Amino acid sequence: LGGAVLGVGIMMGAYWAYETLNFGGYWNWDPVENAVFIPWLVLIAALHGMVLWQRRRTGLRTAFVLVITTFVLILYATFLTRSGVLGAASVHSFTDLGLSGQLLIYLGFFTVLAVGLLVSRWKEIPVSEKELDAYSPELWVFVGATVLCLAAFQVVFTTSIPVYKAFLGFFHIKANMALPADQVAFYTRIQLWSGVLIAVLSGIGQVMWWQRNNKESVLNAFAPTVMLALLGTALTVLLLRYFGHPITVPYAVLLAAGLFGVLANFGTLFSLWRRNITLSGGAVAHLGIALMLLGMLGSSGYSDTISRNVTGQLIARQLSDEDNRDNVLLLRNESVPMQGYQVTYTGQYLDVPTVPGYVNTQLLYRTDDEYKAVARGDIKRDDKVYYKTGDTLEIQPENTYYRVNYEDKKTGEAFSLYPRAQVNEEMGGILASPALQRYWGHDIYSHITSVPDPRKEQPWSPSIPHELSVGDTIFLNDYFAVFRAIEQAHNVPGIQLKQGDIALQADMIISGEKGRQYHAHPVFLLRDRQIGRVPDEVEDLGIRLTLDQIDPVKGKFTFGISTTAKDYIVLKATEKPFINLLWGGTLLMGFGLLLSIRQRRTAKGKPAAVPTGRAGATRPQAVA
Repeated sequence: LGGAVLGVGIMMGAYWAYETLNFGGYWNWDPVENAVFIPWLVLIAALHGMVLWQRRRTGLRTAFVLVITTFVLILYATFLTRSGVLGAASVHSFTDLGLSGQLLIYLGFFTVLAVGLLVSRWKEIPVSEKELDAYSPELWVFVGATVLCLAAFQVVFTTSIPVYKAFLGFFHIKANMALPADQVAFYTRIQLWSGVLIAVLSGIGQVMWWQRNNKESVLNAFAPTVMLALLGTALTVLLLRYFGHPITVPYAVLLAAGLFGVLANFGTLFSLWRRNITLSGGAVAHLGIALMLLGMLGSSGYSDTISRNVTGQLIARQLSDEDNRDNVLLLRNESVPMQGYQVTYTGQYLDVPTVPGYVNTQLLYRTDDEYKAVARGDIKRDDKVYYKTGDTLEIQPENTYYRVNYEDKKTGEAFSLYPRAQVNEEMGGILASPALQRYWGHDIYSHITSVPDPRKEQPWSPSIPHELSVGDTIFLNDYFAVFRAIEQAHNVPGIQLKQGDIALQADMIISGEKGRQYHAHPVFLLRDRQIGRVPDEVEDLGIRLTLDQIDPVKGKFTFGISTTAKDYIVLKATEKPFINLLWGGTLLMGFGLLLSIRQRRTAKGKPAAVPTGRAGATRPQAVA
C-alpha cells in the first residue's frame, strides 16, 4: 500500500507541475523532488524482496535491509527538505528554521535503533540455501531490485552534495562541489539506462515467474516478444527519420526496452486474465511502468517547439537567445502563422467567481478597490445575464488570463486557450501557468514568456486635440474613426450619477484590422457647475479618447487623442507526443499494486507453491 500511495502521490505532483508550472515538463530533478523519489525506488525493491520470501522462502535478509533503508531514507528526505540545507538549491525547500540539530538527532536515533535491532537479530533471520541459476525467476527479481537500488544511489549521492558541503563547512573545510548546472541533462543521461534495465527486467521477471523454466521454454517465451519489440523499434525509427526527427542510440535502446516490457507484460497479463484476474497485479503494475517509460521518451525526448520565431528579428533584447528563438510575439488581434496553426491573441481576461469561464477586461472598469470592478456592458453566458451594465462585481485580480485562439490550417479545427500569467518582480518577474489542449496522441502546451504588467499604466503620448462635428471622420493611430453621435449617458463607469447631473457621451466608431469595429464612449460630465471627463480606451488599438470641450453654439466637440503601444504577449507553445502513455501508465501501476495487495491478503497464510508440471504451467503467485 505504501508503494502504491507514494508512487501515485509522486506522479500526482508531477501532473500538478505539468499543469501549473511553466518549465515545460513534469519532472525537473529538483533536489526536493529527488528526496521523495529515492525512498520510493528502494521501497519497490523491498516489496519485491518481501514477495520473494513469502512465496519462495528466499531473500529475507535482503528484504529486511531494504525495508530499513527505505525508512532511513524517508527520515533523510525529511532532513533534506526541512533543515534548510537545500535552501539555495531548491525552490521547494524550507529555509533554515533552526531545526537542523533536532532533525539530525531524530535521523541518527532511529537509524541507529533500526540498524542495531537488525544486527542483534541478524543470525536469527532464516537464510535460503537454494542455488540460483540463469533460469531462476528469483535471480531476475534480485537483479531488478539491485537496479532500483543503484538508481536510487546515483540520485541520492548527487542530491546530497549540499549536505557534504555543509558537513565539511562545519569543520571549516572549503569544498569545491556544486550540483550539476543542468540537472535535467545530468540525471537523464544516467537514469535513462536504469529505465532500460527496469523495462527489460520487468518483462523477464514476469514471464519467468509464471512458468517452469529451462532453455527451451525461455527461448519459446522470449523469441516472439524480442522480435516484435525490435520490429516495432525499427519501424518507429524509420518513421521518425521520415518526418525529420533524429533518434539517438540511447533513445532507440529505451524504445526497444519499453516495447519489450509492454509486450512481455501484456502477454503475461492476457494469460493470467483467463485464469484469475486477481493474480495479474504484478503484470498490470509492470505494464504500467513500461508504458510510463515510453510516455517519458515520447513527451520529453520528442517534445516539439511549434512557436519558433521565423521572422528573423529579435523579440526583445532582454530575452535570452533561446527565448528569442523559441517564442512568438503576438500583437492583439493580429493573426500569426505557427507551424500548422494560425494563432491570434485576442485580449486579457479575469476570473469572476460568479461567472463561468473568464471575463474580458474590456467589459470591466477597474475601481480603487482592486477586488471590485464595474461592468461596462452586460456580462452574459449564452442567454443568461450575470451582470448588467453598471453593476459592481467581485474579481480575482491576482492572475490575468490571456486568450489565444488556435486554428488548425489543415482541418480548420479551432480552439481557445487561456494561459495564465502574474507579473511579480519579487518572484523573478513573471509567474506563468500553461494552458493545455489535449488530444489522444499529444498535448499542445502553451505558456506566457513575457507580457506588459497589466497592473501598471502604460505610457501614453501627449493628448492631441481634434475638433469634430457629428459625422466627421479622422485617422487615429493608423485607423480611421467616425464620430457618429452625441447622446445622453445613463451609466458612467465608476461614477454614481446624481439628480441634476448632465452626462453626455460621444459614440465614436473605430475600424480596426480585418474590418473589426470598436465603439468608444468618452463621457463629458457636468455636476454642480464642475466639469468632469471620463476617457475611454480601446486597448486592442492602443487609443484613448477624451471629450474635452463642447461648443453648443457651433456644434463642435473637441476630443483629446492619446496613443500607446499595442497590447502584446510573448508565447511559447510545444507539442508533447504520447504524454498520455505516462498518465495512463501511472494509473495502471497504481491499480496493479492495489490488485497485488488484494491477492497478498487472500493468499496470506497459504504455503508457498513449488513449481511442478510442464514448462509454461502457471504458479499460484501474484507479483514479482
